[in-house]
Amino acid sequence: MTDKAARLVMMGTGSFALPIFTALLEAFPQGVVGLVTQPSRHTGQTRSTTRLAGQPLVALAQHHGLPVLQPESINTPEARAELERWQPDVLVVAAYGQILSPQVLAIPRWGAVNVHASLLPRYRGAAPVAHAILQGDTQTGVTLIRMTPQLDAGDILAQEAIPIEPDDTTGSLEARLAELGARLLVEWLQRLHRGNLPPPLPQDPAQATRAPKIRKSFGLIDWSQSPEYLERFVRAMQPWPTAYTFLHQPGRPPQRWIITRLQVGPEVPENTPPAPPGTLLLPEEAPPGFPLAVRTGTDRLALITELQPAGKRRMSAAEFLRGHPLYPGARLGPEQEH
Repeated sequence: MTDKAARLVMMGTGSFALPIFTALLEAFPQGVVGLVTQPSRHTGQTRSTTRLAGQPLVALAQHHGLPVLQPESINTPEARAELERWQPDVLVVAAYGQILSPQVLAIPRWGAVNVHASLLPRYRGAAPVAHAILQGDTQTGVTLIRMTPQLDAGDILAQEAIPIEPDDTTGSLEARLAELGARLLVEWLQRLHRGNLPPPLPQDPAQATRAPKIRKSFGLIDWSQSPEYLERFVRAMQPWPTAYTFLHQPGRPPQRWIITRLQVGPEVPENTPPAPPGTLLLPEEAPPGFPLAVRTGTDRLALITELQPAGKRRMSAAEFLRGHPLYPGARLGPEQEH
């Protein structure tokens, strides 16, 4: 590269992209020339997803006097023409939420760099953080790749791992990964400017795994799973779409619960009659100190320690039971049971 600063365009949406955009502005105040983000949607704010909240990035760009492009699709001729007018050298992409066409990828002089929240080729796709927690991985990380038309398949430019903590949710882990990604990106761009980058490393497609988008319906708890999986599931579904289930009791309508904390419990007590997954033990049958104990698909219980009943605040299991007793036959499952 020459001594002239590279012209950088940020493409991203949501809380993962915000620290990365902030770091770019701090490290290259004369180099960042614009922001491309998703159209502002109020639904993204109210449902607490980490992906769709675009307003903070727009406000930050406007504070720095930068132009903002928010097309429904960046791949339209009109959006591409606007991007070309900015004459970018590098596109920095972080959780943008749209697939970039070959025509868009051809606009920057030195290509597009994606900040991806996994140790590629593991977890290609829209939800790598949630899937890493779901699978019980002990570590994950951030990978910088040179973007290609194939999803998350480009050559690796830089990579760094961090541990997944036992109490990590998707929200807490993604926040740490965003800070790591910001640092890794700035270091890589500085080396690009100095012209001393190591050669990129091709991904091994045989090692690739998928991390498809998490949808709202995915939060429904399947109590036939093991309690170890259910504990990870509850953490992986936070902050969105949250893990939820429905309480069924004889003579009462189903009540929706959001489960916010769950632990792996002991084995089902001896002499307990057989029951299907999702069956709740009555408090006097449950382990001491854990009044909401649920049968699972194994011989071990799942222990609900915190929940949020429909229309109410979060509360402990004991607090819930003080005003909502359980009756014989209480069970958890989908709203409409077959």
